[in-house]
Amino acid sequence: MSRDSRRKVLTTAFLVCVVCSVLVSAAAVGLKQRQQQNQEEEKRRNILQIARLFDPDIAVDLQFKKVRSAVVNLASGRFDTTVDPEKFDSRRAASQPESRVIIPAEKDKAGIKARSRFMDVYLVEEAGALKQIILPVYGKGLWSTMYGFIALGPDFSTVTGFGFYEHGETPGLGGEIDNRNWLASWPGKKVYDRTGAVRLAVVKGTVDPQSPNSVHEVDGLSGATLTSRGVSNLLAYWLGENGYEPFLTQLRSAGGVKP
Repeated sequence: MSRDSRRKVLTTAFLVCVVCSVLVSAAAVGLKQRQQQNQEEEKRRNILQIARLFDPDIAVDLQFKKVRSAVVNLASGRFDTTVDPEKFDSRRAASQPESRVIIPAEKDKAGIKARSRFMDVYLVEEAGALKQIILPVYGKGLWSTMYGFIALGPDFSTVTGFGFYEHGETPGLGGEIDNRNWLASWPGKKVYDRTGAVRLAVVKGTVDPQSPNSVHEVDGLSGATLTSRGVSNLLAYWLGENGYEPFLTQLRSAGGVKP
């Protein structure tokens, strides 16, 4: 075969593609477990940071022993011990017909269309008493779905931490939901008013400290009205009657329920 023949060029290109495909596939399979471990460690780090328990000098796995994972049936508001929290993936469950709930448009404040029937929650206990509960929350911003956690104290209304670990909002505008100073303003805010309604929200502009509603309000993000509104909407959904509210009500009435 001629060194420069079309057939030889195509054969060489084909063999290179096959070899590269095999190497890439082998690497993907070989590294899959490691990737999953890294993803789980990153998730645990985010949970610890939201709960203000993270210490960069201590291994994440060791620190996470302070946190207990559980799964909640959102409809009943009760723990579900038939689902393994270590294997449960709420994102995947939300995409599967047998494990998801389609959300009617008039109730879909978070703009997510469907959610899992179950959600993972994380409990921080000391001497047998529940000190914090960390809840996954997510919803639409301006450009992306924003995924985060909110941590509540033992009254199940006072925010102890809040933040996002994944989003695609505009850097310098909506991306300011990652701003440490802004996130530092969340602890101490109250989710519910005296009637039990969700009042926690991001306001337009700055919070008036003299207002009786200031305990429920957080400063808006300059130039990011739609992202700010998205944060308020996702909190209204997940902390409301179609989200965690039945579960939190159960905890509150029982003084903390263990799965």
